[in-house]
Amino acid sequence: QVQLVESGGGLVQAGGSLRLSCAASGRAFSGYDMSWFRQAPGKEREFVARLRWSGSSTYYADSVKGRFTISRDNAATTVYLQMNSLKPEDTAVYYCNVALYGTTLEYWGRGTQVTVSS
Repeated sequence: QVQLVESGGGLVQAGGSLRLSCAASGRAFSGYDMSWFRQAPGKEREFVARLRWSGSSTYYADSVKGRFTISRDNAATTVYLQMNSLKPEDTAVYYCNVALYGTTLEYWGRGTQVTVSS
């Protein structure tokens, strides 16, 4: 059974930083795209960042470009999201997602709360 566990969320003041981690239990995710999504209260879940399975390409939502950085460990068991210059509008539950490239197979974590105070 694949489990993804997010950590690193919390309460931070605007302008601060947090680093989210998403650790996979039981396996590495070679060949999988690794992504972060978020969902704010009353809003739909939205894409934040993606790291391609090859590790050579990253994609970001316009709202976080230049402030957030996605990365992973060499073994492809953990994906990170470094979040700098946080804004109150970044407040949301952040979810990690891994998806096997070219298929519909994917896994989701349960989420970690990020709250940015003004």
